[in-house]
Amino acid sequence: MNSPHLLSVESHFAFGKNWLDYARKIDEQKIAQAIVDLQRLSGRERFDGMSFLDIGCGSGLHSLAAARMGAVRVTGVDIDPDSIDASRATLARFAPLADARFDQASVFDMRAEEYRDFDLVYSWGVLHHTGDMYRALAVASSLVRPGGTFMVALYRKTPFCGMWRIIKRWYASAPPSSQERARKIRVALHRLAFRLRGRSHQEYIRNYGQCRGMDYYNDIHDWMGGYPYESISKVQCHAFFQQREFELEREFVAVPKRLSGLLGSGCDEYVFRRRTGPASATRNPTA
Repeated sequence: MNSPHLLSVESHFAFGKNWLDYARKIDEQKIAQAIVDLQRLSGRERFDGMSFLDIGCGSGLHSLAAARMGAVRVTGVDIDPDSIDASRATLARFAPLADARFDQASVFDMRAEEYRDFDLVYSWGVLHHTGDMYRALAVASSLVRPGGTFMVALYRKTPFCGMWRIIKRWYASAPPSSQERARKIRVALHRLAFRLRGRSHQEYIRNYGQCRGMDYYNDIHDWMGGYPYESISKVQCHAFFQQREFELEREFVAVPKRLSGLLGSGCDEYVFRRRTGPASATRNPTA
């Protein structure tokens, strides 16, 4: 049985308000970058004739990119109603004729009879915020058709994950004025780290749009407030999907460095293909 806590938007950081703000900044350059990101991750130039499920659709940018790449059925799901509003507005603005729908729902409430047999299931930086990451991964991956592809990005495990879990829990419920001060401290520390490495922080911010088409300051707020918060190692991720009849196709995993995660952990990206055959259809997705 699903915990009401996990299904309640009130128990999660208000990502949707951040995505509403970011959606207003979407332009053709950001769309082009999102397409490049999906091409790199999926290994495909086009999604012609394929169905695409975006779990945690946020601003709708990557649902839009999938539609631009030729996906014939695009479905976005998010627990936050503001994210649904942002996604619908994004598609209405840039792809009004696309076959796309957006539903407000928790991943834990996605019934297989309604969300199933997708060619491509995509969830970037989302499932580690659900409060039960492994169950979320099991449910999300069960919606991939046999032979289909699951693309997921998850926070990498670092020695500082416990510290950040405490910070994020505080930030998610802090008043806006306190959140603003915390963001300024985070940016100042980030700037100092760049200076110590002899790099330009301003240049990094200018080029930030090349990273998933994101905005630096929206991303700072997103990172600081991302609670619930879990992380996973490469070994743990591989083992989890091998038990569920998935094969690794490609991955983009950072090599740990000294003090990795002190100023925040990025996401490692994984692409798994679901095996075909009877076994893939009999797995209990919530096991």
